[in-house]
Amino acid sequence: MLGSFQAIGKIPELKRRILITFALLAVYRIGVFIPAPGIDTAQIEQFFQAQGEGTILGLINMFSGGALRRFSIFALGIMPYISASIILQLLTVVVPHLERLSKEGEAGRKKITQYTRYGTVILSMIQGFGISVGLKQMGVVVPGAGIGFHLMTMITLTAGTAFLMWLGEQITERGVGNGISLIIFTGIVAGLPGAVGKVITKIRLDELSVFTALALLVLAVGVVAAIIFVERGQRRIPVQYAKRVVGRRMYGGQSTHLPLRVNTSGVIPPIFASSVLMFPLTIGQFLSPDFRDAYPFIQRVMDMMSITHPLYNILYVALIIFFCYFYTAVTFNPVDVADNMRRFGGYIPGIRPGKPTADFIDRVLTRITFGGALYLAAVCVLPQLLIAEFGVPFYFGGTSLLIVVGVGLDTVAQIESHMLARHYEGFLKAGRVRGRVR
Repeated sequence: MLGSFQAIGKIPELKRRILITFALLAVYRIGVFIPAPGIDTAQIEQFFQAQGEGTILGLINMFSGGALRRFSIFALGIMPYISASIILQLLTVVVPHLERLSKEGEAGRKKITQYTRYGTVILSMIQGFGISVGLKQMGVVVPGAGIGFHLMTMITLTAGTAFLMWLGEQITERGVGNGISLIIFTGIVAGLPGAVGKVITKIRLDELSVFTALALLVLAVGVVAAIIFVERGQRRIPVQYAKRVVGRRMYGGQSTHLPLRVNTSGVIPPIFASSVLMFPLTIGQFLSPDFRDAYPFIQRVMDMMSITHPLYNILYVALIIFFCYFYTAVTFNPVDVADNMRRFGGYIPGIRPGKPTADFIDRVLTRITFGGALYLAAVCVLPQLLIAEFGVPFYFGGTSLLIVVGVGLDTVAQIESHMLARHYEGFLKAGRVRGRVR
């Protein structure tokens, strides 16, 4: 491990990418502490203390890296972008134009990305305006705030989300890892020291016993170990390549395998599921008590959608399972894999090439995706119940641990791929030099 870290410093391109990633994430963390104009931050803090950790606002605040509690320019976080991505991917299945774009390669993906950006701006404007109305009804804005305050808040929050979207794209293109996931990862990790301090305070005040804290620590370590074990898990389908004679040389004849990950979708399903459940509840939390009293069914819905309520957890599990299958279907096409295998003379022993191979891969993928979906649901929901029971902060929950560990593993894998590419490049250069000498 130490040798790998030392090797990073010897690769200029990889070192530059890592430095760019850290610099852009530092810009994000600085923006979290820049307050939006026209807000009484002291009253916002009192409101969050009254709400407590075990609410949907606490979960949103965790995903925004504490920006919502400070009501900074990044208060909306990156969630509007994720919501827009969900909408575009769902529309790709039902809208023929978007379906054609998704099959046009890089040009089509760029067009869909452009539509996602437009959708992010629209959603941010809607959420920003709704939050500004809720803040005014709560009385946490400066005196005399009018329509100018609503427009300023909407523009500020929309600009903050658009800037975060740009930061994420720059990290993906110029840095290491997936930028959007790393922004969420950074926000969660930044809150861990404060969460540890809250747990220590609870122990000192005898609100949490030392034995219970140690049991939760063991549980957290066990969840991390389970996440690493499953994320590394694969179902390897044996693939045999037939021998081919090209000129005077014989190619093929080797045996290999097709690796199918147990959790093909990664951390995307919990993030998508949380985003879907957050969208309506974000607006509902900022409605005035008088408005809720006038429409009692809104308050009933809000109570039923509390994080500790069974309905919320049932919907959360259902959405995780749905997005596991949906995202796997979007990113992995068994028909294309079977066609590529047949094109290069590959086949699965005992399975005919073509459609039977595609059906076999799809059947195997469906089974292991179901297991992966149940694993994701268990990791995200079971610790959540313990949090509700013992009052531990969200940062020790299954969703946050899953995102932190999953994004960390993906980022490390990308760093390793850069190092391997550099290593192979050195061999190629050496081969060209030897060829010239000869």
